[in-house]
Amino acid sequence: MGVAGHNDPLLGETTCGSLLQQLQLIWDEVGESDDDRDKMLLQLEQECLDVYRRKVDQASSSRARLLQQLANSKSELTRLLSSLGELSISGVLVPDKTTGTIKEQLAATSPFLEQLCRKKEKRVKEFADVQLQIQTIRGEIVGTLQAGDHLEMPYVNEDDLSMKKLNEFLFELQALQKEKSDRLHKILDFVNSVHDLCSVLGMDFLATVTEVHPSLNDSVGAHSKSVSDETLSRLSKMVTELKEEKVKRLGKVQALASQLTDLWNLMDATVEERQHFDHVTCNMSSTLDGVTVPGALALDIIEQAELEVERLDQLKASRMKDIAFKRQTELEDIYAQAHIAIDTSAARDRILSVIDSSMFEPSELLADMENQILKAKEEALSRKDILEKVDRWMLACEEESWLEDYSQDDNRYSATRGAHLNLKRAEKARVLVNKIPAIVDMLVAKTQAWEQEHNAAFTYDGVALLAMLDEYRILRQEKEEEKRRMRDQKKINDQLAAEQEKLFGSKPSPARPQSAKKLPGPRVNGGAVNGTPNRRLSVQQQNGLRSASRDGRRESVRPSAPVNYVAIAKDDAASQASST
Repeated sequence: MGVAGHNDPLLGETTCGSLLQQLQLIWDEVGESDDDRDKMLLQLEQECLDVYRRKVDQASSSRARLLQQLANSKSELTRLLSSLGELSISGVLVPDKTTGTIKEQLAATSPFLEQLCRKKEKRVKEFADVQLQIQTIRGEIVGTLQAGDHLEMPYVNEDDLSMKKLNEFLFELQALQKEKSDRLHKILDFVNSVHDLCSVLGMDFLATVTEVHPSLNDSVGAHSKSVSDETLSRLSKMVTELKEEKVKRLGKVQALASQLTDLWNLMDATVEERQHFDHVTCNMSSTLDGVTVPGALALDIIEQAELEVERLDQLKASRMKDIAFKRQTELEDIYAQAHIAIDTSAARDRILSVIDSSMFEPSELLADMENQILKAKEEALSRKDILEKVDRWMLACEEESWLEDYSQDDNRYSATRGAHLNLKRAEKARVLVNKIPAIVDMLVAKTQAWEQEHNAAFTYDGVALLAMLDEYRILRQEKEEEKRRMRDQKKINDQLAAEQEKLFGSKPSPARPQSAKKLPGPRVNGGAVNGTPNRRLSVQQQNGLRSASRDGRRESVRPSAPVNYVAIAKDDAASQASST
């Protein structure tokens, strides 16, 4: 059996054919038999087959590895695409390489695989960062994690790295960030409220707010402050407690300010004495939100005010008589303005007896007098409407008296200085006088309603107002009758004058005109005036006498018609009738 060989110029002279020729030459020289030569050639061929077989096996193994590598690459490529949720890379579709050699297929897949691996690493980092932020914010909200603490990198599920999943995490992160921002704003609002309240209450802000959480200190940045549920709850509770404390202290300060003002007014304290506590009295009528001055409700301010009230109370006890008489004077003024008659001497004697008694208690006496003043003010308020109508009635009566005097003045139309002013006043007076009956009727109705409501008589300086009004009506009726009588008398006189003129041909001089009697103003029953018994005394004159007796505290009253004017008019009319 022979082995064919060939000369390869690239391999030189040493080839299988040249070696076989050398082997045959050696066999020829040795004299090997053909059988031995055939055995040796067969052995040589078998060894060559073994070498080729090993090479084929190696090539088969290499191809299998390459195929496995290609399959793994395609599997990894598919898995990455599925994990990333993409069918393309940067807009270029991944080619489906099923033709060509294995190495060509591997070469075509490798760049895309490397690119996907890099993208996966980047996506994993993004997922880890987002999940870390989510866990951090959740921990801060729950309170298991303090601001500034660091967590280990969270586990990332690499089976789903799609943008959809990442967007879900980002959406959750944004919601948590917004919640944290809202909580931070609430925290800062609460902290500001605590600061303002502590400032007004005179408390240490840092010591107070750090009791809730150390991170609420001003030196800590806003983003490093605790935003946990517990911090929010404790801050809210603290603000509520501080507000309640502010309400409590404001009520105490206002009560002290009211006591100070009352005591100052009782003892006529000077402006300088009051100025020392302006920071207390300035809040007497303030609202809760209106008190913003630092230290306005501090405990030392309240303590100072309490000590001052205690000092003034002790001083008040020693000056109780002057204070009580001052209150009694205030009470008398209220009654005087309301035209209510009281026994002032008996009231002052009672005060002296109470002060001199062994059971004297200053606070009880002042409380009783305050109660009397309050009741007097209420009664004066209930009488205000009627008193205004009484004043209007009296003014109308005064104008009526003036108008009658003015009407009897023969020079009223002369061109004297101020005559036009009197004319204008007369016009207004006539309008007002015409309203007197309506005013009186309204007064009667209102007075009767008041008496029915209060189950008591309405008195005016001790005289029943209805009696005054009835008396005025009688006097007005008498006046009207007198006017009618005078008109009738005038007609008779005119007729007599006309008859005398016809008989004697000359007109006699007219008799002195008779003036109608004036209607006096509102009067109360009194003693004899100007020697005339049962004469009526003007209410205003009585008021003037009463006012003068009060050390000149009251203003002068309006003038009224002469007291005995009615009697004078009656006497003149009688003399005229007798002469006729």
